[in-house]
Amino acid sequence: MAKKQVKAKAPSKESAPNRDSAPSPEDPLSKLPIDVQEKLKSIKEKLDRFQKQVTGKFDKYIVGITLLPPPKPTEQKPEDQDKVHLLILIDDTDSQKMTKQELKDKLTTIIIGIALEIDKNLAPQIVILSELWQGCYDGKYDFLRLISISAPFYDTGMLAAIKIAEVHKEMVIKKFERYIVSYVLAGSLTQGRATPESDIDVWIVIDDTDVKKMTRAELKDKLRAIIIGMGIEAGEFTKIRNKINIQVYILTDFWDSLKEANPIIFTLLRDGVPFYDRGMFMPWKQLLKLGKIKPSSEAIDMFMQSGDQMLRRVSGKLKEIGMEDTYYALLTPSQAALMMYGVSPPAPKETAELMRELFVRKEKLLEDKYVDILESNIKLRKDIEHGTKKDLTGKEVDSLLEDSKIFLKRIKRLFAQIEKIKEEQDMINIYDTIVTIIRDVLRMEGIEKVLDVELEKKFDDELISTGKVPAKFLRTFNDILKAKKDYDGKKLSKVEVEKLKKEANVLIKYLIEYMQRKRGREIERAKIRVKYGEKYGEVILLTDKAFVIFDIDAKEKEIQKAKLNADGSLGKLEASSLEEFEQALAKGKFPPKVFIREPVFEDLKKVFSKDVEVSVNYF
Repeated sequence: MAKKQVKAKAPSKESAPNRDSAPSPEDPLSKLPIDVQEKLKSIKEKLDRFQKQVTGKFDKYIVGITLLPPPKPTEQKPEDQDKVHLLILIDDTDSQKMTKQELKDKLTTIIIGIALEIDKNLAPQIVILSELWQGCYDGKYDFLRLISISAPFYDTGMLAAIKIAEVHKEMVIKKFERYIVSYVLAGSLTQGRATPESDIDVWIVIDDTDVKKMTRAELKDKLRAIIIGMGIEAGEFTKIRNKINIQVYILTDFWDSLKEANPIIFTLLRDGVPFYDRGMFMPWKQLLKLGKIKPSSEAIDMFMQSGDQMLRRVSGKLKEIGMEDTYYALLTPSQAALMMYGVSPPAPKETAELMRELFVRKEKLLEDKYVDILESNIKLRKDIEHGTKKDLTGKEVDSLLEDSKIFLKRIKRLFAQIEKIKEEQDMINIYDTIVTIIRDVLRMEGIEKVLDVELEKKFDDELISTGKVPAKFLRTFNDILKAKKDYDGKKLSKVEVEKLKKEANVLIKYLIEYMQRKRGREIERAKIRVKYGEKYGEVILLTDKAFVIFDIDAKEKEIQKAKLNADGSLGKLEASSLEEFEQALAKGKFPPKVFIREPVFEDLKKVFSKDVEVSVNYF
């Protein structure tokens, strides 16, 4: 039998709390009545000595020692009022040299003797595991309830498991008693393999044979969620940190698993201990013990075939690693690198060649051997997919994984290299865009040509000093000019580029809006609006030509153009289009003032009608 480890010991005399202080919430003694707490504080040293002597002598057998609540006053004898009741749980699963009863009697005699030597009021009660489990088999759960309200001070894990399972069981039964068929403790705790860190496995079987308002699956899911939530509550209530694993079965599924010889169900019936049973679990347990529950021939055949099925599954998983896992692990980051570079992701079969063309040959950022790894992986997937490669060995998978790690490590470095290139491109784009747009604005102000060295001064003199553009944008422009010098000197950082992009975007937006407003005012000054009949038309006068829109409200606008003569009259009208009109507006110059001369007025009557009216708001 494996050596047990102490999970919690009674506090020593030195660490005991002051007599007048309140007990800690974590102190198990705090669950006992106040008068009992006071009594126990006075004999803590004796309890500590008792625990050390008993575990020192019988460590192989001692599962736990816990303080029991005192009997009810009506059940106490006068001479027992000062008794401190203890329960010592003994593991008898490895008892071979003597019967279980002989082991219990022998340990009882020795342990009681130890208790009397320390204090005559220590009243130990010895319970062996087989005796505790037999009570559960017989539907007697008194000891379970007693342990659930006791205060363990030495435990190898069993007392904690019983405590939390009993509390959880009571919560479940109270809420769902009509549905609960069995509540079973299982796993390492009932197999004699428990440690203080063991999980606490419980199985709950739900009766679904009379379900009418919902499907069986809905019943299972609904109750399972609530029952698992109760497991968390039970852990918080008992302060037991071991994980409680809750398996919920509906009765029909449990029966099917039993017929199919599910090894888990067989193990549960063999080793499980019912903490609650409505007459289902124990009969099946006995039938299994008598050899009456046997797997069907179909179940035997299924288990016989499972070996080949599992091997086929393993083979399939190995092929899947080559076809899917490593394939996409290499392909997806490769396409991401291309997208970061500014190229739309190509088809998978074209990715490797494009990587070689851009990053190996053109930019010289990547070594050819890494593209070979990608090509090899793409080819492998194609061979498996088309059946030219039937199987993939474990050794080949190991090689694939190793190559994938090498490839991904290099691709991460490629990302950093591309990012650096993008930073440099961003700086150039910012500078070129700002310089171009400032030149456009100055051109609108009548300044056609400006040398690069004069650009800052002209921007200040013509736009900042005149109040047309806020002064803060001169600082932004100066920052951009300085950053360009830093970039040329390889001194510009990524953080500076990002900051500059934000500031440049604000300046660009303002200058574009400035040009749009100025151009809009110029267009309005050059626009003659007329009314003829129920329609409205417009004539837009540029320096050398005019455009005529016959109905400004029409969806498909009819637009014509004419040469603008020196006397202000319109030349011969010719067909035009919206595209040509917009291009002319973008490139054309507008006269500073518009005057209607008699020839123009006569032309308006010819173009529209004799009854044409001119809107004076458009001059």
